[in-house]
Amino acid sequence: MTDFHGGKDLSSSYCNAHSDKAQLQTQTLFKSNETAGNVYRIPALLYERESKTLLAFAEQRKTPDDASGENSKLLVSYTPVLNCSALIKGYRPMNPCPVYDKINRKLSLFFICVEDGITEMYQKENYDNRTHLCYITSEDLGETWSDVSDLTDKLSEIKNWPTFAVGPGHGIQTESGRLIIPVYAYTSFCCKPCFLPSSKSYVLSLYSGSHGKNWKFGELFNTVSVECEMAELSKDYCNARNVGGYRVEAVSHDNGVKFNILQPGNKLVETDSGCQGSVISFQAQPENANTESDPNQNFEKWLLFMHPTSLTDRVELGVYLNMYPPHIKAWSKPCINNEGPSGYSHLAYIDDGCFACLFECGQQEIYEQIASVVFHYTDIKEGTEF
Repeated sequence: MTDFHGGKDLSSSYCNAHSDKAQLQTQTLFKSNETAGNVYRIPALLYERESKTLLAFAEQRKTPDDASGENSKLLVSYTPVLNCSALIKGYRPMNPCPVYDKINRKLSLFFICVEDGITEMYQKENYDNRTHLCYITSEDLGETWSDVSDLTDKLSEIKNWPTFAVGPGHGIQTESGRLIIPVYAYTSFCCKPCFLPSSKSYVLSLYSGSHGKNWKFGELFNTVSVECEMAELSKDYCNARNVGGYRVEAVSHDNGVKFNILQPGNKLVETDSGCQGSVISFQAQPENANTESDPNQNFEKWLLFMHPTSLTDRVELGVYLNMYPPHIKAWSKPCINNEGPSGYSHLAYIDDGCFACLFECGQQEIYEQIASVVFHYTDIKEGTEF
């Protein structure tokens, strides 16, 4: 059983008060209790502007790792408490990745279902894919949900991968109406575990031009890349986890089918062996409405990115602003919003320069809670401490 519960329009209080320089307040949305077998990981957000509805998603696990199937759920924060079955028996749901079709007003929640007790490492080492690609839909913003749809047997590429996953985070809808879900897949030159070093992860898109009736995979990235999110600019943009060094950034010139890797700009550092990060585009904001605008300023869209800023540990979660995307050297210095242990995060754009974010954090471990905060982009420019 997958439970969906939570709150509506969590953003209004701060956004309405921002002109008065309201103090940023972090609130606990999901609090873990490892002793009781309730651990919350992998947050995701979706904001629907017309109804001003903010939905918060997360995994509920029995333990911090991703192998235990017992008590595994996907949670959606909403009011009142809602319940919906979204689980294949004997499999655990993981990696929530919502996308909203603004044309037909349908919410789709993509996720993977992995056989209970089977880890990602086992699948890679044994070339034994035990993962299903699933989604559920809602036409009333989460009040009711469809049965599970399983795309695994409808996409022939999946059987050639040791394993794969979506997002986690969010999908996007381009101006043409195309829906795009970020995916990463492990590939190998051999169907046996004799060539283990060749099993590496590469990002690709899952897209639909038929409002979700049919889905196709795009082309694999040509560089190693893992968990990822996408954002729409004049070109589709992708930001992906790397194995140390710097984040992988890429753009697509063909509506998300093929992505071209941008050279590292040495701005967005990766953490040790890597960590998920969140990126979102938003309408460019006038820097000063009372003065003449900068003629070089980009009034299309800007980018916001959230990720731990340490090179060695998952600590010091920071937010970066890019006012000239996709130029990779235009990223600002990070504004730190959580100095302690910090893990996976997710951003959602609300309106008028306001954002909501969820992030894993704690005093000792990143999985102690999933916290939420709402802020304005000027807080990032001004270096406001969350």
